[in-house]
Amino acid sequence: MMKKTLKIVVLAKQVPDTRNVGKDAMKADGTVNRAALAAIFNPEDLNALEQALVLKDMFPGSRVEILTMGPGRAAEIIREGMFRGADGGVLLTDRKFAGSDTLATSYALSRAALKMNPDIIVAGRQAIDGDTAQVGPQVAEKLNWPQVTYAEEIVGIEELLIRRRLEHGVETVACRLPLVMTVNGTAPECRPRHAKLVMKYKHAITPSECQLDQVGCYAQLRESRPYLNITEWGVADVDADDTQLGLSGSPTKVKKIENVVFAAKEAKRLSADDADIDSLIKELIASHTLG
Repeated sequence: MMKKTLKIVVLAKQVPDTRNVGKDAMKADGTVNRAALAAIFNPEDLNALEQALVLKDMFPGSRVEILTMGPGRAAEIIREGMFRGADGGVLLTDRKFAGSDTLATSYALSRAALKMNPDIIVAGRQAIDGDTAQVGPQVAEKLNWPQVTYAEEIVGIEELLIRRRLEHGVETVACRLPLVMTVNGTAPECRPRHAKLVMKYKHAITPSECQLDQVGCYAQLRESRPYLNITEWGVADVDADDTQLGLSGSPTKVKKIENVVFAAKEAKRLSADDADIDSLIKELIASHTLG
């Protein structure tokens, strides 16, 4: 039997908008120049958030928290998650995390997850800035938890039943908690912001953001409303090994990235008559596209 209430952690990432990659998108050391690109909520992480909120709806009293690793500005996606139904979040931020590949990132996230102690971790299948689909499974391995990847829908709750979308079809699997689940972009889209939640959480900030003058006037408000304080952890807070973090803990090195633009070639308009179809088939066979 499932627990009556769940603690759900959503792994989310603020990513550069890779739809507009320019010549300044990469630094000399092979890392992404995030300052040169607009930052957005990773799309498949929004699908993951929706599945977490579905679980929260199924089990009233459950709690959903966002866990993200990045610079101070990454707190924006925690607020975005709260506007859509999440109850809070943790920003994992420290200069020692800079330059982390998937191995170092999953290590840091697993250390934070241990401290958060959730029943289930939900993540997007992959991030659009790396397209590796490695972080979720690596977190599961480091925690020694079972994992269900390519999830599309939760279809049962006595024992968590999850429908997966695979290359050649679908399957439904049963899994007990604790669990790491990664969610496909084919899963339902995340619900939109809720106006009442936007008003409730619009002044939610991290301790680092509290130091900015422009938000100082809300200090008294945050003292009376603890839910406006977004938790912020560094390396020491999650008891992480420095050698497994950042560039020193990242065996993957990016040599080069480039923006690929597909240019349209010569087009040919064909009718539906037999002669045109016969001509097209002969052309495809001659070019070895067919046969």
